Amino acid sequence: MEKENKPEIKRLLSLDALRGFDMFWIMGGGGIFTALAALTGWPVLQWWASQLKHVPWHGFKFEDMIFPLFLFIAGISFPFSMAKRYHGPENRRALYVHVIKRGLILVLLGIICNNGIHFNNFANMRYGSVLGRIGLAWMFGALIFMNSGLKFRITWFWGILVGYWLLLLSFPAHDLGATDPYSMEGSLTGYIDRLLLPGRLYRKVHDPEGILSTLPAISTALLGMLTGQFVMSNYLGDKPLKKVCYMALAAIGFILLGKLWDFTFPINKNLWSSSFVCFVGGLSLLLFTLFYLVIDVWNCKRWTTFFVVIGMNSITIYLAPRIISFSQAAKFLFGGLIELYPANWTSLLDSIAYVAVAWTFLYILYRKKIFLKI
Repeated sequence: MEKENKPEIKRLLSLDALRGFDMFWIMGGGGIFTALAALTGWPVLQWWASQLKHVPWHGFKFEDMIFPLFLFIAGISFPFSMAKRYHGPENRRALYVHVIKRGLILVLLGIICNNGIHFNNFANMRYGSVLGRIGLAWMFGALIFMNSGLKFRITWFWGILVGYWLLLLSFPAHDLGATDPYSMEGSLTGYIDRLLLPGRLYRKVHDPEGILSTLPAISTALLGMLTGQFVMSNYLGDKPLKKVCYMALAAIGFILLGKLWDFTFPINKNLWSSSFVCFVGGLSLLLFTLFYLVIDVWNCKRWTTFFVVIGMNSITIYLAPRIISFSQAAKFLFGGLIELYPANWTSLLDSIAYVAVAWTFLYILYRKKIFLKI
């Protein structure tokens, strides 16, 4: 019997660059622009600096997009990964093992990232985490994607969002005396976290990476997977600009729908509200479309190296600062030089030095082809 040839799946450079762009803000990019705004006083920079802080509850700023954008990107990657790994029924079990293992490892890493490694204070540990949310939402999204066709994937996407909205609207929590079903104290998500989530909650009465709000995050992952499926498909394969236009129109549609839904179900990252999924999903799709157009369609790639180096080791740069003191290394290497500048430059130069050290660390790994993959 002839061995089945695996199809050659082209890696999307735009996806690596976009992932790196997303992680840039986590690894210190936000500090650079905040310091630059304070130093120059330029209105456009001050506005951008204001976007680099989370909103307290309802509403949206760019900072609220960083996390769901990463989950959306992970979703886009899955159809490509699935095409590489799944070549007939004999590989199906292996793919299931990979998906579930990856999801659970991310949950475990999230717990360690939150708390360090301790063995005597389980009651006060925080179990909800960014990595855990990514792991579970991506895992369940992947299982849905693997076991359904396009129509059912779309049905799952909208069914989860509408069902989540109706759950919160129909069953507000009154244990803390609140009446607003979309408030921190009155939402069903917070109530379930208080009731079932062990350990401490990030906001005492609510955890933004809690149990119930993982449901709509599955839709964020699914939206990425549907996008990846569309990009991979042969549909409009000879007309990439038309494919880009379709993605851009879909992105605008999601943004508008999210804003309309905001009137009845507020855009809220802490709740991962259905309007938030649509609005931020649209923005994420629009950003991916731009990167895809410039890098993969127009073939403008030279500028991408900075972001690709970050994007190829995104989990590494998220975890590494918990173990490695990049700030101490930056102070050791550049502290004497920074002291030569006026005091009002210190914050900006400290931030640039930190990013330079962290990026150099990633670049060495990149050159050695060392990548942390889960």
